[in-house]
Amino acid sequence: MRTLAPFLGALLLGACATPNAPPPTPTPAATVANETPAKTEAPPMSKSEPKVEDPYLWLEEVLGDKPLAWVAERNAKSKAELEAVPGFGALRDRLRRIYDSKEKIPMPQVRGKYVYNFWRDDKNPRGIYRRATLAEFKKPAPEWELVLDLDALAKAENENWVWHAADCLYPKYERCLLHLSRGGADASVVREFDTVKKQMVEGGFTLPEAKSDIYWKDLDTVYVGTDFGPGSLTDSGYPRIVKEWKRGTKLEDAKTLFEGQKADMSVSGERQFDHGKEYDWISRRPSMFTEELYIRNGDKYEKIDKPEDAETSVWDSHLLLRLRSAWTAAGKTWPAGSLLIAPLAEYRAGKREMTALFEPKPNTSLESYMGLKTAFMTVELEDVKSSVFVHTRTKNGFVRTKLDTSPMSSVWAFAYDEHTSDDYWLWESSFTAPATLVLGNATKKAPAEAVKKNPAFFEAAGLDVVQRFATSKDGTKVPYFQIAKKNLPLDGTAPTLLEGYGGFEASMTPYYQASTGAGWLERGGVYVVANIRGGGEYGPAWHKAALKENRQRAYDDFIAIAEDLIARKVTTAAKLGIIGGSNGGLLMGVMMTQRPDLFGAIVCQVPLLDMMRYHKLLAGASWMEEYGDPDKPEERAALARFSPYQNLKSGTRYPRTLFTTSTRDDRVHPGHARKMVARLLELGQDLLYYENTEGGHGGAANNEQRAYMDALAFTFLGKQLGLLAK
Repeated sequence: MRTLAPFLGALLLGACATPNAPPPTPTPAATVANETPAKTEAPPMSKSEPKVEDPYLWLEEVLGDKPLAWVAERNAKSKAELEAVPGFGALRDRLRRIYDSKEKIPMPQVRGKYVYNFWRDDKNPRGIYRRATLAEFKKPAPEWELVLDLDALAKAENENWVWHAADCLYPKYERCLLHLSRGGADASVVREFDTVKKQMVEGGFTLPEAKSDIYWKDLDTVYVGTDFGPGSLTDSGYPRIVKEWKRGTKLEDAKTLFEGQKADMSVSGERQFDHGKEYDWISRRPSMFTEELYIRNGDKYEKIDKPEDAETSVWDSHLLLRLRSAWTAAGKTWPAGSLLIAPLAEYRAGKREMTALFEPKPNTSLESYMGLKTAFMTVELEDVKSSVFVHTRTKNGFVRTKLDTSPMSSVWAFAYDEHTSDDYWLWESSFTAPATLVLGNATKKAPAEAVKKNPAFFEAAGLDVVQRFATSKDGTKVPYFQIAKKNLPLDGTAPTLLEGYGGFEASMTPYYQASTGAGWLERGGVYVVANIRGGGEYGPAWHKAALKENRQRAYDDFIAIAEDLIARKVTTAAKLGIIGGSNGGLLMGVMMTQRPDLFGAIVCQVPLLDMMRYHKLLAGASWMEEYGDPDKPEERAALARFSPYQNLKSGTRYPRTLFTTSTRDDRVHPGHARKMVARLLELGQDLLYYENTEGGHGGAANNEQRAYMDALAFTFLGKQLGLLAK
């Protein structure tokens, strides 16, 4: 089963493929788009010239000499201060050992007779692509067969390659389309690779650096959307045109199949291999959460009649619809958040009799789903805790069976090989229990097998995990998880770190975070995860409640949790730190400007902060469905009320903040963080700024950089909140 909403994969556990139009995600991904400001955006004028509205537009010039000199100066100050804090080096080195650990689970990807894995460690900082048989994979120390050494390739080609994905052609998987990024940006170079000869294919399919979509149709044909030249990209910087490209022909001669609108988010084409059948699809995304879907037959295109905001999948000749809005079909109204299934042929013929694989309750939502050879699986959240269900077919429909998983946990389910097997993988962890990789079968009664288990990367003994609910400004009950020592004294003395995101229907679930454990919990800090509106914890309604003009609800939710922690005497404002990245970085900026009295320290990572211009920077135009359109007066007014950059005021003392970003982030423009810091410095604020020259939207391109960036954050928070290194 291939889900035709690939950007949602970015919200999972660091999916190996780069999504075609990803939201600004909280975690773990070239030509840098917008390397220079638009022609109307002049650099700062001299004192004798008229004042411009934004004097810091020059910092949007990503690779300009003046901005990079400014970055170097700020970096040097931050490095000097934080590297001098006792324990910084020890924490950095410990985190590096965790990320490089040879005992961690190698994430499996089954292709034919092999289990493939992409792996990084101290000896392979860029990584190796390798494979083994299943029997070998199950061994404690498998003997891997090397397929590609990315470090060797980067050295030979003098390139800073960062692995993005390997899309391999079913069913033999002998040819792959490798997506390689320079420095970690979303934009990638595409090269065809032979997994038998273990080398690049001379004269094979290649694409220059761009945010491309390319999928196999057959050995000699691909569907491709890329930067074909002026006018070929959407306002969001993603492909606007889909072409069919034949082997041995020039890219410019490829046949145009479909063109979207400039204002669309993206278009793409792909072939799906489904239980012996083949489907060719064209997807047009007018916005992030809407899609037009066409099935192709030669030069004819049949549009699938469906709700425009429904997520669409096909599995075993059945159409699946994941609803984001209520939908009435065949006399029945299905609630938003439902997952429905019907035979594809009958649906195309106009029948609308649907079967529900999932219907939400007030406290449940669908986290993910996947098809196997004959069975189907769903991962569902109940008050933000995971449960897994197997759906097996009978003459009377599907029978639903719950699998045994741990309470208060996060689970990710994925198919072993949906074409040939009902086997499945489960990746399960919790805030205090490291991940376990389980291999089971959906149709056999044999118990699932625990194949791999991560070691404990921090001391979790004596920690207690509780879930609580705060009451937001409008009366909504908002959940949060608190991880702290058992019998925590409620005397307001505990340094506490509160994390949030609240956007793009992404859920903050209770998974094992080795870095937070080693950098914060083990040292005696309290860690809190906020499940605020804008996320997906309670399905589409929870997400939609904080869209556009209602964005303030997400911020009110976060404030309510912070105030609840103080009211319960877990901590005080002076000892309460907050952290968030991307959309969570926007959350941090709003907290700084709306409630500077409530927090003692802030870490603001790869953030959006200038909401008056975000839609003009990089992929920003694709997020207007989430935030609103600054060019529409009524939506601009709503954005202006919370846009952090525009709401900074003189005479206000803001919490000390560490801003981090990446020069190579071509998703959320580094100009957001740069300009915010410049304005705060103008106002006389004391802060720190660090910009990694690599890393893309993830902030780091390898484990060394990741360990350094995380050590900066935890050292800063520990210093500001009084949590000393141990």
